[in-house]
Amino acid sequence: MTDLTNKLWGFCHTLRHDGIDHSDYVEQITCLLFLKMAGERDEPDLSKTKWKDETGKSRTTDCSWSSLTPLSGPALADHYTLILRVLARQKGILGDIFDGAMNRFSNPVNLQRLIALVDGIAWTALDADVPAQAFEGLLEKAASEGKKGAGQYFTPRLIIQSICRVMKPDPRKSKDFTLTDCAAGTAGFISAAYEWFAGEMAGKKMPSPLWERVRDRTYFGQELVSRPRRLALMNLHLHGLNPEITLGDSIDAPPGPRRYDVVLTNPPFGTKGGSAPNRPDFPIRTTNKQLNFLQHIYTILKDGGRAAVVVPDNCLFADQAAEVTKNLAGKCNIHTILRLPDGCFSPYSPGTRTNVVFFTKGEPTERVWIYDARTGVPTITKKDRPLTPGQFAAFERCYGDDPNGRSPRHIGDSADNRWRSFTLKEIEKQDYRFDSLKWLKEPSTRAPEEDLDLVQICDKIIYHLKRAIESVEALKQEIMTWTCYAKKYNQPAAPAPSSEPAAAVSAETSPEVKQAKRKSSRSKAAA
Repeated sequence: MTDLTNKLWGFCHTLRHDGIDHSDYVEQITCLLFLKMAGERDEPDLSKTKWKDETGKSRTTDCSWSSLTPLSGPALADHYTLILRVLARQKGILGDIFDGAMNRFSNPVNLQRLIALVDGIAWTALDADVPAQAFEGLLEKAASEGKKGAGQYFTPRLIIQSICRVMKPDPRKSKDFTLTDCAAGTAGFISAAYEWFAGEMAGKKMPSPLWERVRDRTYFGQELVSRPRRLALMNLHLHGLNPEITLGDSIDAPPGPRRYDVVLTNPPFGTKGGSAPNRPDFPIRTTNKQLNFLQHIYTILKDGGRAAVVVPDNCLFADQAAEVTKNLAGKCNIHTILRLPDGCFSPYSPGTRTNVVFFTKGEPTERVWIYDARTGVPTITKKDRPLTPGQFAAFERCYGDDPNGRSPRHIGDSADNRWRSFTLKEIEKQDYRFDSLKWLKEPSTRAPEEDLDLVQICDKIIYHLKRAIESVEALKQEIMTWTCYAKKYNQPAAPAPSSEPAAAVSAETSPEVKQAKRKSSRSKAAA
């Protein structure tokens, strides 16, 4: 984290008693930072901003940075509120960034102090990547502040950067190359994809036509919530990009005609999403949000396009997961799965086990390679055991240079036996449950399900119970068949089963059931 980030974040703590939380603070910084940089560049010129009031009357307001800095007290608060309202009515990225923005300061003194802090830095004089790094540092800090932070919109950058290194989102590969994140959040994936490309171009002169295409017609996204969309736009604006980030529900309705070469995304955690979307392009009708995102991603990919999607474990075994996975495997090459270490999304969702699924559209799955970066790895924590820059280096070596997973691969590529492949037949035998494809054992000191949250445990219990019901139904059918045969040919009746079906026993005594009972008991005791 940069010194500039620390300087900006340090002021956040002084605002807590003004009723401003971490997300509010980053939002206010977003608005003020845009105004300050516009003032330094004289672009756009906000000194004579035209707008229409509620009566339709045309008005002109000075929304420039220099109109704020001399003010104080109620006059400052009123003018800042007016600026936010006026700029929200403008067209283009200006209106997008300020859409829905509100003055969160109850004490004008704190607003004045924050303006002075931002005003004391010559932002455009810094190296081009410094403002963007500082802003992303603020987003990361806000995301790490517990469940009330912005964690649901933020994927750890070390995970994103590793994904970008293996996916190689290079706009030079075709003149109509496009990339999207259909659950954009604060644009962590999009900004990292651009940063990867900028690193590839380091020391090389970028032709003007290429830069114009990269800046204006390469990066796209969609976000359901207005605040993270605003932060995403500011994030990419600080990277020098003019992206198209639309506001809306990605899976609610069929997408437009645009298709993408690369999709990088982390759909929001949480299994159920109300009613199933009415999408004719979804062959499997389900209310499971992650499964619907997988179907949506297939739709929006170009033929030959590739995707990397962060999904929780319950997306690999929950109700209808097998149907969606089977359908996807018939149309896409699901070539790689990375099992992430436990705790990667602490503290926002510390008990959620997650994976990254990599696939290419247009060719069926024949073999899936799985890299297990979880088993036997200590749980990631915010302070004591954070993710490290080299956490996924071994995985990247195993993945290989081909972003579509076609590089030669061998089990021996992993020195600690974390890299295995499974044929489609082996996957079919496991009912397309990728989470059951395991070969490493947890240390004896750690229960396999200890870090699962209750929702995931319940999903596994439901899966076991359904298998148990299927087993009982099959046994019932066998008994009925034998009974009919016995009556017809005067044979002895079928003997009663000596014990319960194995699946029913395993469902009742499974680790998930035991763990759920323990956690439920602890929760009741705490309550």
